[in-house]
Amino acid sequence: MKRAAVMGTFERYLSVWVAAGIVLGCTAGTLFPTVFATLARWEIANVNLPIALLIWVMIFPMMVKVDFSAARHLRTRSRGLLLTVAINWLVKPFTMALIAVIFFRGLFAGWVPAADATQYIAGMILLGVAPCTAMVFIWSELTEGDATYTLTQVAVNDLIMIFAFAPLAALLLGVTDIALPWQTLLLSVMLYVVAPLAAGVLVRRRLQRRGGDAAVRGVTERLAPWTAAGLVATVVLLFGFQGERLLSQPLVMLLIAIPLIVQTLLIFVLTYLLARRLRLPHDVGGPASLIGSSNFFELAVAVAISLFGLQSGAALATVVGVLVEVPVMLALVALINRSRRWYERAAPGPQADTSGA
Repeated sequence: MKRAAVMGTFERYLSVWVAAGIVLGCTAGTLFPTVFATLARWEIANVNLPIALLIWVMIFPMMVKVDFSAARHLRTRSRGLLLTVAINWLVKPFTMALIAVIFFRGLFAGWVPAADATQYIAGMILLGVAPCTAMVFIWSELTEGDATYTLTQVAVNDLIMIFAFAPLAALLLGVTDIALPWQTLLLSVMLYVVAPLAAGVLVRRRLQRRGGDAAVRGVTERLAPWTAAGLVATVVLLFGFQGERLLSQPLVMLLIAIPLIVQTLLIFVLTYLLARRLRLPHDVGGPASLIGSSNFFELAVAVAISLFGLQSGAALATVVGVLVEVPVMLALVALINRSRRWYERAAPGPQADTSGA
């Protein structure tokens, strides 16, 4: 009961809200095409202004939660952090690109036009290069994870993301023969990573000076409904732009979901087994496995729109990532909780590897 209460109504039913947004967006896009066409033209430097505003509404409360002072725990959680960094930046992006190519240029080649397949691959790559920032806090709490370790791994990943996201995305998109406008990619990183992180840090520091961690929690709790509204509104707009196309291709979302689920399960199994092999305590191994398995889908959606357009297959692929992530991650949370005894049989005790040795 305690674990179930950790996840709020929005997070628990995220897939339901996203599905409702998809239906509403497709319907509205079909009934009011001129309205969505007008919104699509509101852009600067390939950045759609309504979507950019909604992405900021989603991202900012998450950035206020990130406490970069948690990086002081690097030495006491060294093995877990090394595993997190290795999986998120040296393994996951490349397996995502490989799986996307295998499915859309191999297994699904006869079902999906080549041009569309290229777009779907691009969207999946952007998901793979963006490790989770916000939802991992919820997944960690649901598995009774080490809160300090979870906070530290998020802070470290966000710092790495500032410098590694653009080059890694450019490398993988280039390898899969996708034209990449570097200027737009760098602008997206500044707009959706650096700027909200900087704003979040400034707001967090000011709140802490006024009322400590309690003030931070109070503000983020009040902002949480805006995150929900921003996400659903973004989905409505995206599917409003793509509604007619989707209604004519009802299997597209299923075809995109299959490789995304395969990738999620692959990364989870690999990380969870490595964490057990390294004898990390369960409350570290669980969160380490979950941050690699989930994605910073808000960033991926924003960058896909900036690079390829609102009506692109890349944008669609990132939104499908939102739809499938929550039910899959909840299933993995349940698996972690049920496999705790099996996991801990490989570790000498609950205090294993907390010294960084």
